[in-house]
Amino acid sequence: MARLPPPCLARVDVGALCARVVDLFDDPRLRLRAGGALAVQGDADQLEHVLINLLCNAVEAGGEAAVVLAWRREGAVAVVDVSDLGPGIPSSGNLFVPFFTTKPQGAGIGLALSRQIVEAQHGTLELHPRDDARGAIARMTLPVDGAE
Repeated sequence: MARLPPPCLARVDVGALCARVVDLFDDPRLRLRAGGALAVQGDADQLEHVLINLLCNAVEAGGEAAVVLAWRREGAVAVVDVSDLGPGIPSSGNLFVPFFTTKPQGAGIGLALSRQIVEAQHGTLELHPRDDARGAIARMTLPVDGAE
């Protein structure tokens, strides 16, 4: 994998970022669940890349079912969730390992690169099974902007 350029940190409006990414898809399956005004210190372009990857994965996994992109604040972190109604997380601890894929046409780069991007911005990226339904949640956390 190539080395990513260091992030250019600036104030990023989480709601505006999420809305912009959903608009890129023009897909009626995508739902935006607003979590109120929230900003992080991050690289908007890199975070957009992460959200695009997570939404692509969720749409592919969920078939015709809705995919929800939501955000909220939990203490000093912003939490951004992408929830789908697909078959759930494969039983593998390798999902973030470069070049590991469960997709017939996959390259195994997306999740590994996405995690690298988020961690370079002092955040986390994890996959969890849903508690409330079938499917998965991709959860990104980032520190809230200090000016909040």
